[in-house]
Amino acid sequence: MTRRRPIFAMALLLLLATLPVLTMPTSALQLSDRAKQIGHKFMCMCGCNQVLTECNHVGCSTSADMLKELNQSLANGGTEESITQGFLQEFGTKVYAEPPKSGFSLVAWTLPTVYLVIGTLLVIFVISRWRKRPATKPAAGGVSAASHVSPEMLERARAQAAKDTED
Repeated sequence: MTRRRPIFAMALLLLLATLPVLTMPTSALQLSDRAKQIGHKFMCMCGCNQVLTECNHVGCSTSADMLKELNQSLANGGTEESITQGFLQEFGTKVYAEPPKSGFSLVAWTLPTVYLVIGTLLVIFVISRWRKRPATKPAAGGVSAASHVSPEMLERARAQAAKDTED
């Protein structure tokens, strides 16, 4: 009876050590280069917000099923367009890793450029307005604001500053 425990413990330890290898989806290991290329265009639908071929959830059945479907479609002679249409029908447009460059999604591609151009023009306009503005505005009658300070007020201010800065 005591000899069976170590054997059972070793068998259990060996099973637990090989379990990750046994549960890893084999379809992910045997993807063709074409399947990997197409798989990069789709998101995994398990909610991880990762590209389909790069989903790193341990035992993610969603990515395994999607990759298996993709690989089978390619093996049966399916085209990239037919695979894309199949995924779109099943999951909707959220399956795209990046929005398509057509239709309303074209806005997502063009707006950053439009905003950059508008922002650049706005900065150029503001800087040119600042440069055209005179450095100081003369007071009424062409006399500067600094000449309105009497020599007595200036001397009083200097004395007060000297008094406040003494230690």
